[in-house]
Amino acid sequence: MTELARQACEACRRDSPRVTPEEMETLKPQVPEWTVAEREGELRLERLFEFPDFAQALAFTNQVGAIAEEQDHHPALLTEWGRVTVSWWTHTIRGLHRNDFVMAARTDQVASGER
Repeated sequence: MTELARQACEACRRDSPRVTPEEMETLKPQVPEWTVAEREGELRLERLFEFPDFAQALAFTNQVGAIAEEQDHHPALLTEWGRVTVSWWTHTIRGLHRNDFVMAARTDQVASGER
């Protein structure tokens, strides 16, 4: 388990700070397979996970949903045959918070079978 994945999410409010460019430089290498994308004017962390069939993609989606519920921090999940796209961002601040990087690291754990 990575140090980032061990961290807990903190409750966010509308005035919670977005990650700074300096924080991004530290956090992004800890989730190297994730991309930072701008969607609807908001930065998000995104990653595509591939599976041999729909059943395994759906099982992964459900596991990610479970960790999201545990932390009360919820991603966008697009489940298709053999693939799942996961997008993390913090809705209340309309951008990226440290929590999003924590949850990306935890999602990587699920994908690797560590959870």
